[in-house]
Amino acid sequence: MKKFLPANFEHRKLFVRLFGRDIYVVGGLVRDLLLNRPVHEVDLLIQGHPLDEIIKKLEPYGRVNLVGRSFGVIKFTIDGLTYDLALPRKDRPAGGGKATHRRHKDFLIEADPSLPLEKDLERRDFRCNSLALRLADGKIIDPFNGQADIEQKIIRLTNPHSFPDDPLRVLRAARFASVLEFEVDSEIYLAAKEIDLTGLSVERVNEELFKILLFSPRPSRGLQEMLKLTVIRQLFPELDRCSLAIQDSYFHPEKDEAGHHTVWAHLLLSVDQARAISRLAGLETTRELALLLASLYHDSGKPATAHWEYKKDRLVITNNGHDILSEKIARSFFSRQKIFSWNGFDLQAIVPMIIRHHHQASELWHNRASVTKKAFNRLAARVKGEIDLLIYLDAADRAGRKKRLITELDRQAIWLFKKFKELKINKETIVPLIMGRHLMKLGVAPGPGMGQLLKKLYGYQLDNRFETRAEGLKLARKLIEEKKS
Repeated sequence: MKKFLPANFEHRKLFVRLFGRDIYVVGGLVRDLLLNRPVHEVDLLIQGHPLDEIIKKLEPYGRVNLVGRSFGVIKFTIDGLTYDLALPRKDRPAGGGKATHRRHKDFLIEADPSLPLEKDLERRDFRCNSLALRLADGKIIDPFNGQADIEQKIIRLTNPHSFPDDPLRVLRAARFASVLEFEVDSEIYLAAKEIDLTGLSVERVNEELFKILLFSPRPSRGLQEMLKLTVIRQLFPELDRCSLAIQDSYFHPEKDEAGHHTVWAHLLLSVDQARAISRLAGLETTRELALLLASLYHDSGKPATAHWEYKKDRLVITNNGHDILSEKIARSFFSRQKIFSWNGFDLQAIVPMIIRHHHQASELWHNRASVTKKAFNRLAARVKGEIDLLIYLDAADRAGRKKRLITELDRQAIWLFKKFKELKINKETIVPLIMGRHLMKLGVAPGPGMGQLLKKLYGYQLDNRFETRAEGLKLARKLIEEKKS
């Protein structure tokens, strides 16, 4: 085991100069340094110095924001970088005893400069996170053998007695296992069975889910851990039903861990493939998250639409209308979780929309010998120009039958992109050319009649009856005259 480890980051020397051997790096940064992973956030702990003294020492060098005196946490910003500095702390659940519907922050937190460092590390969730590194000389403080867990790639509890006090730790176990590709100790599964997660805020739940989707080498790992840890059953019942619903093994050879051909097994593989596709395509993070969420929910309507049907000389499981129901379920999920826009991208509107129409991309391919520009226009309009996400979701769905991650788009996706490009159909070309203001100049009064005429004209535009505004206005005049006569 390592006894010393350098932690070289900007402003390290300043912190050592101000606080000497009393300042430590704590938590995930030490773990990530040991794993040679990129470091994004620096959390610091200062022992033996009262809060007012720490603030006084920091103020000449940057902006100091006291998060809470009882919490003993300071946000210190210098040269555009923000550091979290804390006193050693201990916490206990508010009210004492066994609580139901407990939230992440139902704690009494006591900051104490004289508290031993080991006591602060003991309050942390997992051993791999219960490490500290002294900035002055790089000495590693590891009272709970966190290094051993990191080497063995396993998530173990630091303090089994305090684990149930914070329900969010159950989701964090799934996330760390997924992002770090660690195993979860069986003790955590047993403890999670008794923990009520329903009091957690949707914001914190969303944050953990999004991190699993965006930062895991294979998001399916974290999602499966969420199933094992009862997170899916308690917080995502629509996905829990997918884990109990079988699919036709002929069309869906993919299986879950027990060998069942479930909808859940397909969703997990589809999400992994969606992540591979998003990296191949270089999608920005907002669009990547949209694709991942769409992949996770694109077949959520299958359990309720499953029927046996005899055709082609055998019984087949069919799911007619599951795409429409999946859209409704996705909308309900976004509403329940209060997911609207994320970094300026309208997830709530776009994800359910592409879920509803993703099968229609395949229909263009299957009818490629006879399909016309009209069909491409119509589909592009139905998804409001989100053509790339539609094709990528269709491709992830198709690839969600095998574990090996795709390294290139298949010929169906390539053909679809090529055809939309050849036909010059994109988000700009499907914008209506004729608006209400144009019809008003032709003497059409605002009202239901104008709305009906606009709808008809837009349909004609999509059907290639006209391609310029001038042509559209000419057709509008003709329609107006016909109605008068």
